[in-house]
Amino acid sequence: MIKMNKISQLALLLFALTACTTAVDDSQDTVSQKEEASYDDLVSLFVEWRDFENPPLYDGAPDYRQETFESRHSTFKSLQKRLLSMDTAGWATPEKIDWTIVWAEMNGYDFNYRILKPWERDPAFYKSLWMYRSDVPAHEGPTHHGTTEIWQYDFPLSDVDQEKLINKLKIIPSLNEQAKVNLTGNARDLWVAGIRTIEFQSENLRSIKEWPEIKGDDGLTSAIDEAIDSTNDFVEWLKNEATKKDGPSGIGKENYTWYLQNVHLVPLTWEDEVMLLKRELARSWSALKLEEHRNRNLPELEPVDSPEAYDELADRSAKSLINFLDQDSVVTVKDYFDPALREHLGSFVPKETRNFFWITAHHDPRPLYSHFYHWFELARMDTEPHESPIRKGPLLYNIFDSRNEGTATAVEEMFMDAGLYDDDPRVREIVYIMIAQRAARGLGSLYAHANEMTMEEAGSIHSENTPRGWMKTEKELLIFEQHLYLRQPGYGTSYITGKYLLEDAMMAYALKKERQGESFKLKDFFDTLNRIGNIPIALTKEQMINE
Repeated sequence: MIKMNKISQLALLLFALTACTTAVDDSQDTVSQKEEASYDDLVSLFVEWRDFENPPLYDGAPDYRQETFESRHSTFKSLQKRLLSMDTAGWATPEKIDWTIVWAEMNGYDFNYRILKPWERDPAFYKSLWMYRSDVPAHEGPTHHGTTEIWQYDFPLSDVDQEKLINKLKIIPSLNEQAKVNLTGNARDLWVAGIRTIEFQSENLRSIKEWPEIKGDDGLTSAIDEAIDSTNDFVEWLKNEATKKDGPSGIGKENYTWYLQNVHLVPLTWEDEVMLLKRELARSWSALKLEEHRNRNLPELEPVDSPEAYDELADRSAKSLINFLDQDSVVTVKDYFDPALREHLGSFVPKETRNFFWITAHHDPRPLYSHFYHWFELARMDTEPHESPIRKGPLLYNIFDSRNEGTATAVEEMFMDAGLYDDDPRVREIVYIMIAQRAARGLGSLYAHANEMTMEEAGSIHSENTPRGWMKTEKELLIFEQHLYLRQPGYGTSYITGKYLLEDAMMAYALKKERQGESFKLKDFFDTLNRIGNIPIALTKEQMINE
């Protein structure tokens, strides 16, 4: 782990990351002579970089063929060299941080090119149809550049949107054919689990075809039929090829650590994360048992048992959370908070089909709604985009995970400790159960990436160590989560590691206030966090203490 001294965290972080880069990867050019550069130069390079990162087309679909990557690699190295040559010594802290973000994105591209290779190893990379918006700034896990985002369309479609959707759907057959050439990897767990992802795409396409707004539209129906036929054919090809796959799917401890430190800017190693998640798992279980003891004379929480009861509970819980955030001066509550939350209150789910999160919500949804801080952040991106062009949109390669997933997980406990459940102490038990579940699933994902466990075995860690057997009721969530975390290194642990890093940032912020003779105000802390934007927590902390 990175040790702190009088050197700024950012400088030490960059030193550590550069050292790690030298030890593990010699692909970055050494720049001996720095050149004078301005922040505007960085923004211009960022625009060029993002334009390059979006691949050219081949037969109407994004081109992930090996020969295309190789032919473009010299251009990437030129962009990377220009970034590394910039002299940022005189820049302000936020500007230096933006430079680091671009640096991390380029490292992400390089890592995908050298190691992760989702277009070769990961059939789920070719999922094209997305029915819903992600609750984080971009889709979770490696995603191709030509997706069809159904949630972005208003039905019935305008003529313009109808043509746009048809053209998007036409990408699917072309990309599926390209996938059959590109997918040469031998990662068995990724391959087998990826088949399910593509099968779900076919199911979703068939469901869309039956929508009343779609029926009778010959052009759209024809495009959907072609996408269905192509997807089904792709599934059969994947199943046939699966019999030949017998290799590991994890990237290994050394690569995992390099990726954490150089791409997601998490100043930890694989071993650090194992220790941290073991600690959180033990702490959450022990805290749960102590909480149950303290509450032993109180009535147990009983789950609601009807749609009407759930709707009433959801409404009451949403009001409770928003009022608490506002009246207890936790964060500046904007006009868009309440509507953003209410779009995602959920609905009654029969007991036999509830997954882990909806089990918790049917007891009391406020812990889950606290995690839905996600939706406040997305609404902020939509209505109050960051002034920095580099921070305005989603960072590539899920670099935002420690910030967005870490914050959403951290506030579950922070809001609890600040008093959200003073009206019903038994809800505190749910918070500790949720922390234990995040720690257990992340721990399993670490062992899977180290190739010490299969994805199924990692899922057993996840399932067996979640309290009350609440991860044993509905298997789809378990498979989905472990598959995602195997596809995207660092994501499965980001909930807990990001939580730790946010707590560390709060400590540093509080120490700064104390040393300046000022009082710590929780509302100021969260408002500062929100103002800085959706960037890695290590960089958020740097800006908090040095701007």
